[in-house]
Amino acid sequence: MKEKKDGLVLMNELFESRVTVLIWVSVVYVAAILMQFIHEPQILRSLVFTGLFTVHVLLHWNFYRISNKQFWLHFAVQGVLIYLCAILLPDGYQAVLIGLLPVLVAQSLAFSYRIRNVFFVSVICLVLFFDAALTLSDTDEVVFILPFFALMLIVVVAYALLFFQQVQERLRIQNFLRDLKEAHMKVEELTLAGERQRMARDLHDTLAQGVAGLIMQLEAADAHLTQGRTERTQEIIRLSMKQARRTLAEARLAIDNLRLKSAFELDFRESVEAEVQHFKDATGIDAVTQLQLTKRLSRMLMEHGLHMVKECLTNIARHAQADKVWVSVSDQNGRLRIVIRDNGIGFSANAIGKEPGHYGLLGLQERVRLIGGKMEVDSSQEGTSITIEALFTEGE
Repeated sequence: MKEKKDGLVLMNELFESRVTVLIWVSVVYVAAILMQFIHEPQILRSLVFTGLFTVHVLLHWNFYRISNKQFWLHFAVQGVLIYLCAILLPDGYQAVLIGLLPVLVAQSLAFSYRIRNVFFVSVICLVLFFDAALTLSDTDEVVFILPFFALMLIVVVAYALLFFQQVQERLRIQNFLRDLKEAHMKVEELTLAGERQRMARDLHDTLAQGVAGLIMQLEAADAHLTQGRTERTQEIIRLSMKQARRTLAEARLAIDNLRLKSAFELDFRESVEAEVQHFKDATGIDAVTQLQLTKRLSRMLMEHGLHMVKECLTNIARHAQADKVWVSVSDQNGRLRIVIRDNGIGFSANAIGKEPGHYGLLGLQERVRLIGGKMEVDSSQEGTSITIEALFTEGE
């Protein structure tokens, strides 16, 4: 597929070059016919010349179709045609040799960048030039037209070099863009896979674990009911109802998180307010916000800041057993400061990252490190306070 696309691009470029050469050889044809008719009109020779010249143009127009095995056959036939065209018009041969032989060398350069092939084609063209010129005129005239032939050869070859270098460069850029697009698609696939893994973790931590706990409690209630322990059964059912509400709240919170806009689409203040409101709706816990943001944050701070607020509120919903939360965000004194406090049961700050399956605060520490900030955790039986500070940078 890639080679096919490169071939199409090369075809388009070669079509442009062939149009230019077609115009040039048409000028050469007219010049040769006029020079011959001015000195001595020869109708039959001119007709044969026109036929051979037409074959030469057709071969040149379709030269991209030849294979490597046909390389020398093609250029041998072209050389013979140019030689015969020059011989047929003894008074217009100068235009034929000067106009067509350099184009033949440029064509060999376009077909193959092998120096050996181009060199041999150039040598053959020089031999044809001197043989035809010396056959049709004397040495003085050959010496006179030789500089014109050399100049034309240099100009045409230089043009061909520049043109086909541009073609190769354009192909290289298109291949690079194609590879970049493929890499972008792979990144999107990896991003989607990562998002699916995150959703799986959220569902496991909310629905799967919650429903499993409910099943166990209901099985216990059924066993006590069978044994006639009504009071114990009612107690377990009340616990199950409480567990069901907690699981539903956590599930709603996970769903709401998936529906939130990204930090790039929302203002940071609006994002924090929306996250706190979803937390209140999902958990029923009272939350007080104090936002003092006067400038737009950089994208990195917005993204990591919002994720840190989410993580803190999620940890409170799951573990703190709190009934009130305070969220404060400010950008004073050149620093972004986030303070999230609750009145829950607290925990041991020394156990961060050491308990299997509890990596929320460890993830917070990693995000704080990525934005070059610092985090302080103060936790006791009267509640927990997490303070995050980072150097403030304005968004674009």
